[in-house]
Amino acid sequence: MRLGIFGGSFDPVHHGHLILARAALEELGLDRIIFIPAQQSPHKTDTKPASAQDRLAMIQLALAGENGFETADLELHRPPPSFMVDTLRELQTSHPHDEFVLLIGADQVPKFDTWREPDEIRRLAQLAVLDRAGHETTHDWPVVRRLIDLSSTDLRARVAAGRSIRYLTPDAVCDYIGLKGLYRPA
Repeated sequence: MRLGIFGGSFDPVHHGHLILARAALEELGLDRIIFIPAQQSPHKTDTKPASAQDRLAMIQLALAGENGFETADLELHRPPPSFMVDTLRELQTSHPHDEFVLLIGADQVPKFDTWREPDEIRRLAQLAVLDRAGHETTHDWPVVRRLIDLSSTDLRARVAAGRSIRYLTPDAVCDYIGLKGLYRPA
């Protein structure tokens, strides 16, 4: 099987993530995409995300009933920060006959060589880029283009300001954020 690996904070997951994942599934000939929330991103140490369990729950709500999408909590069982190379090694052990395609946001491409063991990541998985508005993609990796100008940062700011995020994230995720009081000022 060809498995797409979509890691990140997903704080919160939104329609931009889902639209790009569906496009990647179809355009890259993937059998499934596994959404893997990070315990703590090594690239986002200056922010305190919603709890790992809340972010995982929001992804599960967003993916309910979606064919070809699943979640994995691999990084939530390791101490932070979360490193993709460790995740890929774990996946390689549990899925030795599968091929992995690591989906990387275009904003991470210029930083990729600063990731832990980038050469090992390239050995363990093919790389593909999920394009983002405002980011140039100059490399030879496949690019999935669906320029949806949404970001989790913007959604958190809207919630903190008392503004609606309806239509920006699945209704179940929007309802969960409201129920749990996530992203509200302290």
